Amino acid sequence: MTDKRIENININAEQAILTPNQLKDQYPLNENIIKTIEEGQSTIKNILKGDDKRILVVVGPCSIHDIKAAKEYARRLKKLADQVKDTLYLVMRVYFEKPRTTVGWQGLINDPYLNNSFELEEGLKQARELLSYIAELGLPVAGEALDIVTPQYIQDLISWTAIGARTTESQSHRKMASGLSSVVGFKNGTDGNIEIAINALESVAAPHNFISIDPDGHVAVIRTEGNENTHIILRGGKKPNYDAQSVAEYEKRLIKAGLAPRIMIDCSHANSCKKAANQKDVLKNIEKQIKDGNESIMGVMIESNLEFGKQSIPEDLSQLKYGVSVTDECIGWEETEELLKGLASNL
Repeated sequence: MTDKRIENININAEQAILTPNQLKDQYPLNENIIKTIEEGQSTIKNILKGDDKRILVVVGPCSIHDIKAAKEYARRLKKLADQVKDTLYLVMRVYFEKPRTTVGWQGLINDPYLNNSFELEEGLKQARELLSYIAELGLPVAGEALDIVTPQYIQDLISWTAIGARTTESQSHRKMASGLSSVVGFKNGTDGNIEIAINALESVAAPHNFISIDPDGHVAVIRTEGNENTHIILRGGKKPNYDAQSVAEYEKRLIKAGLAPRIMIDCSHANSCKKAANQKDVLKNIEKQIKDGNESIMGVMIESNLEFGKQSIPEDLSQLKYGVSVTDECIGWEETEELLKGLASNL
């Protein structure tokens, strides 16, 4: 025998955490929460099918880093949702995991204290508590499925799911999405490649088998039935792709692939050239397309927070500005309210 180590050479530690069922026991569902999730999922599916003619609006912070601010935002958004409900269906964007091009803060689940302590179990607890709070308000939630295990902990509280531009081509994420209960939107690639999103829709509709964990934390083979409740999200690439000409082209490519031409447009990211102030121009263009008769645009996404702009995470966390994004730049609440009320009244 030899003591020479040939595996886990770069692993410093392995730390067990609570299982999905143990977390759910701490933050259980009640009738109000179940009603919110069920109504959210069914309404969004009806919008996707075209049976509900309202526009789906996924709106909220680029990422959640402050639970108090997120709850305040949710209360405001619920009030606004009730005011525009005849025309728009508002769903709060609640993203806990952030993909990084290289390195950086990876979101509340990974690092809830924003100090590189990486208390993931605490991050999962904070995430589930916040999702439960928002559902109690009667407001549906949108999330991004980035890690392929964390959905076991929180997915039952989410009504719409995004697969991001960096992971749309990932086979692991396609397999996972094939088993999700919510509608799933796939973004085009960061370079603007739309084919990977179209391929993802075809893949996710089929049954898959993959290894993950079950609700009790055991390693298990997950067997899915496939998920046909999917659509693409245009987020721009090397150039914006929200204009009428681009949308018409993508409609044709979806139909050619045998898919329903149902499209969400992200007003942020490359479509706004990463400038929050440009989101209003994107939204105005989308509004015009819909008023001109476009029927494929079923939703929009807007990055919005209590306050305009973004900030870096300071070493002294007491210097964090309340309600300001620590990732992508967001529009502030007043502009959010103005834009959505205007969209609702003009459609």
